[in-house]
Amino acid sequence: MNGKVPAKRAKSEESNSGGNLDFVTMTIADQLFGIPVLQVQDVLGHQRITRIPLAPPEVAGSLNLRGRIVTAIDVRLRMGLAARPKNKPEMSIVVDLRGELYSLIVDSVGEVLSLSNDDFERNPATLDQRWREVSTGIYRLNNQLMVVLDVSRLLNFANMEAA
Repeated sequence: MNGKVPAKRAKSEESNSGGNLDFVTMTIADQLFGIPVLQVQDVLGHQRITRIPLAPPEVAGSLNLRGRIVTAIDVRLRMGLAARPKNKPEMSIVVDLRGELYSLIVDSVGEVLSLSNDDFERNPATLDQRWREVSTGIYRLNNQLMVVLDVSRLLNFANMEAA
């Protein structure tokens, strides 16, 4: 086989392989987001973060997670949103990107949702450009939109500096 699968066959293979993807959900500025559960290493409550001098504003600092240094990213700032109010607690989702751990600071972490591949939609043209740059698509859930974050694009520091 040459590695290329016709689109119709690929679709049927997805359906045969369970057809569902599991996502860890989170809320950022009252918007629901999801990250594929297989990319999530840990979920943390508020952590002591050490600021890194001269780091971009999106880099909140670093923290120690069981002896490993983890870079903390403020997802609100990364996505061009207003800073979190000081009195609002935060949570972190720890992800692994090419062997490095990152703590994604979000407003809250929800549940794990198992969603059908058939319900996945590409990003609509009306989705904010900043969100389209860091997401792969959406799911329409009971009167709510869940934006699926692409961790590698979210953590693309070349794009961070251009944002």
